[in-house]
Amino acid sequence: MVSNVSAAGVEPAAAADDTRAGVTAADDTPADLPGQWHGLSAEEFKLAFRNHPAGVAIITADAGDGPVGLTATSVFSVSAEPPLFVFSISSQSSSAPTLAHADTVVVHLLGAEQLEAAKLFATSGVDRFADTDSWARLDTGEPYLPASPSWLRGRIINRMEAGGSTVIAVHALEAHTSATATSPLVYHDRTWHGIGDHSRLD
Repeated sequence: MVSNVSAAGVEPAAAADDTRAGVTAADDTPADLPGQWHGLSAEEFKLAFRNHPAGVAIITADAGDGPVGLTATSVFSVSAEPPLFVFSISSQSSSAPTLAHADTVVVHLLGAEQLEAAKLFATSGVDRFADTDSWARLDTGEPYLPASPSWLRGRIINRMEAGGSTVIAVHALEAHTSATATSPLVYHDRTWHGIGDHSRLD
């Protein structure tokens, strides 16, 4: 799943051998050069995931040069004991240099009420921390968003390069969860959604 919220573009053409089944298939024949593979195009890959909903988070950090943050849909838990989660970040993200050196991060799991914050941190070329009333620093120094219904502070324990992104593993050290139930913010088919009783399936 991509780390930065972005729109998928072109509709893919079906592979010639699979048009009757309506399936797009990758050519899994190895390339001539070692370390390279044939596969889905970027457009086909994005289309496949476009119908897969994902929770929206804002990730913040400061490696000593000032706060950075981004909106992500790639956060997920991988272990409860020890408490570990991962996310990915594009190498093109303006936050990438800081996250390459930061020791800790704060991951905010957003509610629908934080839609405007999600949009702000997904917008390039703006000062995401211009509104000094919208963020503060934890006692440990990390920038965070107090309005977020749930956040986790964690230490980065591993980074793995994967294509044009970096997968970052984090050991959760501290968490805050609001006692008030909130509708989570979800990204699906290039559109923001709030989940609530109206979307419940019994």
